[in-house]
Amino acid sequence: MPVNLSPPDPSALHPVAGLKMGTAMAGMRKPNRRDLVVFALDEGAAVAGVFTNNRFCAAPVQLCREHLAGATESGGIRALLVNTGNANAGTGADGLARAQRSCAALAALLGCRAQQVLPFSTGVIMETLPVERLEAGLPAALAALRADGWFEAAQGIMTTDTLPKAASRRITIGGRTVTVTGISKGAGMIRPNMATMLGFVATDAVVAPALVQALVREAADLSFNRITIDGDTSTNDSFVLAATQRAGHAPITSLDSADGRALRDAVVAVSQQLAQAIVRDGEGATKFITVRVQGGRDEAECRLAAYAIGHSPLVKTAFFASDPNLGRILAAVGYAGIADLDPSVIDLFLDDVHVVREGGRDPGYREEDGQRVMKQSEITVRVDLHRGPAEATVWTCDLSHDYVSINADYRS
Repeated sequence: MPVNLSPPDPSALHPVAGLKMGTAMAGMRKPNRRDLVVFALDEGAAVAGVFTNNRFCAAPVQLCREHLAGATESGGIRALLVNTGNANAGTGADGLARAQRSCAALAALLGCRAQQVLPFSTGVIMETLPVERLEAGLPAALAALRADGWFEAAQGIMTTDTLPKAASRRITIGGRTVTVTGISKGAGMIRPNMATMLGFVATDAVVAPALVQALVREAADLSFNRITIDGDTSTNDSFVLAATQRAGHAPITSLDSADGRALRDAVVAVSQQLAQAIVRDGEGATKFITVRVQGGRDEAECRLAAYAIGHSPLVKTAFFASDPNLGRILAAVGYAGIADLDPSVIDLFLDDVHVVREGGRDPGYREEDGQRVMKQSEITVRVDLHRGPAEATVWTCDLSHDYVSINADYRS
């Protein structure tokens, strides 16, 4: 069961002017479920994305990068095409040809160029994309296009997720209402280097196209690149931001302006909610864990320590068992790779419980206090390195028996 995560309220997912979504059951892997999603954008939208660092990246990731690089020459991005059930990764030249074919099929129906379509796939790796089923499902997806289709789109991109993931906010810029709405999917094979599997956020803000790439990168770094479930970096991770330019306020030409900061904060907030929902729905998860490392010389070394804790199978299984075997956390900090780390000054807290003081067990620490915290469904681990002013936060979950079962049975 997800950790303190409920399905989104469809009525709270605000439409974004200039964007419509449609879903279909194309039978990509399982019958009678939504597995094909189309996002149709009006002309003039600015689109940017960040993608997996996995060198074995999927065919659709390769095409997305190519189409985004040539977006200005092609007339801008007009559609996103998402299929589940098949990752189209590890499929070589044939996989790339099938991804190109899927873009061409949607472009023909929309009256745009294939280069104006961004493809996304998620599911089983190293299996041939059934592009004929995808093509057959496109008319139904286009017939279902509507501005308030966020909830169905969130359902349509799910794989091992138990719940759809969506978030929405409204802010005021220049006296006009600006909407930011997004969806994500992912429950396993989640590690920073893009860490989202799939995420799509849209806003009707009027923002200089050149700023959208910086905005999506910053949002990713503060959200999807701060989560880990199992330490595996997917072949298909993609996070895309679209700005439809329809809100009617004066254009935002700097993210450092008051309006730019307001938009940034809203996009980051939605992205963080979507990223945390992925962890809360982690495969087999029973605990949602915030790992906060402070007192570093810079943020990079704080991230090293936080990720080491969040990735550690020994730490994660201890949390699953509610076993305060907390030396495992110190061990993770010790091997994180922080240069000239002085263990004798480190403090460790579980929520309000002071576990380690100056590198050793706090004299007032009692194991029953540690166990009390570890039995909670939400836990904060705080480490103070006492080296400087920097800090970083990572969100993770425990590792349970069900995680092994889900992944052992994934293809069945």
